[in-house]
Amino acid sequence: MTTRPQTHLPLLRAGQPYTSLDQVAVSHIASGQLLASVSQANRGLIARDLNAMDANRAALDEVSVAELLTICTKAATLFATAELPLGTGVQTVEDYVVQVSGSTGLPQTLVRANMAKIRLVFDEMAAVLDGLTRGLDLGVLDTGENIQDGRALSYAPLARALGCVLPSNSPGVHSLWLPAIPLKTPLVLKPGREEPWTPYRIAQALIAAGCPPQALSYYPTDHGGSTEILLRCGRSLLFGGGATVEPWLRDPGVQIHGPGRSKILIGPDKIDDWEQYLDVMVTSIAANGGRSCINASGVWVPAHGREIAQALGERLAQIQARPLEDPDAGLAAFANPEIAHRLSDLIDAQLGDASDTARGRGARVATADGCTFLNPTVVHVPGADHPLANAEYLFPFAAVVELPADQLAERIGPTLVVTALTEDEGLCRRLLASPHVERLNFGPIPTNQISWDQPHEGNLFDFLYQQRALQRLAG
Repeated sequence: MTTRPQTHLPLLRAGQPYTSLDQVAVSHIASGQLLASVSQANRGLIARDLNAMDANRAALDEVSVAELLTICTKAATLFATAELPLGTGVQTVEDYVVQVSGSTGLPQTLVRANMAKIRLVFDEMAAVLDGLTRGLDLGVLDTGENIQDGRALSYAPLARALGCVLPSNSPGVHSLWLPAIPLKTPLVLKPGREEPWTPYRIAQALIAAGCPPQALSYYPTDHGGSTEILLRCGRSLLFGGGATVEPWLRDPGVQIHGPGRSKILIGPDKIDDWEQYLDVMVTSIAANGGRSCINASGVWVPAHGREIAQALGERLAQIQARPLEDPDAGLAAFANPEIAHRLSDLIDAQLGDASDTARGRGARVATADGCTFLNPTVVHVPGADHPLANAEYLFPFAAVVELPADQLAERIGPTLVVTALTEDEGLCRRLLASPHVERLNFGPIPTNQISWDQPHEGNLFDFLYQQRALQRLAG
């Protein structure tokens, strides 16, 4: 493994680099090699900067939506191919891949796949916005008002900036906040501790493409600094687990991106043909190393549960821990090996009357090239009340849950993505009416397959703008 010499990631204060005395080291999870020192923003600095956010928004308002879409197209190419600033040095694409993989444990091949996802969203930004706004002429954001279909339209911004308290699990998640820039909303980015690279590189690609630098702020910080962002931006995205997001669940200005608990659901009309859907199930569970909220963590069925769990266990057990540089690597390593052991112990402690259908094919905790992994795990649980029925972990894990067909839609609980393999009209209607399902796929569509012209987890346009009533007297 080779990397460039140690570098430094500064803050970006309205696009301007700033070196802090307080810095945190980011190291390679296997070798311990120091990859970068990252400047840290304290809570007071963030509060002071955010008081000037109105001026930063004004700079972005000077650029039309059409021009911002062109900037996004240029940024797509720059992000995916160019040598971009990294502190006082530069970062090549290969540097980026090695650095992200080294600090997060994501295999290099999956880092590249996530890069392609980010590039795609940049490239397809016009279609993304068309889906979010349901075909709105976005010139209304340039002028404040326009006439569409004979009606006067006007939209008022709900935030001076979009705050983003970001995770370290997978770079592809950063595609969710990219539409803020063509929606004329400055970004205030707090990166995950192990993954400072992607938000910084996206910001540099946008600046190099012509985006006003004032629209991009980057603040590696602690819990207090994150709180300041969530309190002051007006609108924020918060990524994290239960304890992280719980204090903000009832705050309308904070959009929560927590565990997805996404599921495959097979109806009674299709359950006898379950074998033909194995590929969809395996892909949904294991894609991207199982690290995404759109990975399936449950397969809910009215029958054949044990057979399905056994078949999934056999298929997923073929995915083995490999070095991060291996082009066939499909599992992500844990930055902290102790967490892998604790999660494995937690699963064992909760098994009870459930059965682990992959465990007999090898230990759950594995090592390769100095990194620690969790091998794929499939458990067959007897019902929806089992503690593992709605569990979700940062590796390929799924519970096969067997329960009566008339309970499938009602018992799934909050679910980011449901892939429903059924043509049963009653079940389809109940799923369409369910308040628990965020994204719904009818047919053999993997849960991780996203249509970017559809809202992902909440509609970012509706989150950032509200329609105002507008009337004008003629003459």
